[in-house]
Amino acid sequence: MIELHRLSHPGEPLFLNPDHVHYIEAKPDTVVTLASGMHVVVRETPDEVADLIRRFRAEVIALAQTLDV
Repeated sequence: MIELHRLSHPGEPLFLNPDHVHYIEAKPDTVVTLASGMHVVVRETPDEVADLIRRFRAEVIALAQTLDV
């Protein structure tokens, strides 16, 4: 999960499954569109959201490499 912040409730974190992100737009506020069609307007920039998703995926890969299978 990645932590984002809604524009309407900036003090409350929103934890989002990055696998559900369909696309991210700047309109001028950042709008994250999920695969379900739901839109979330967040405080973070599109670049920040994309970086959080990249870091999340890198952490998953790094953790998977440490597991004894």
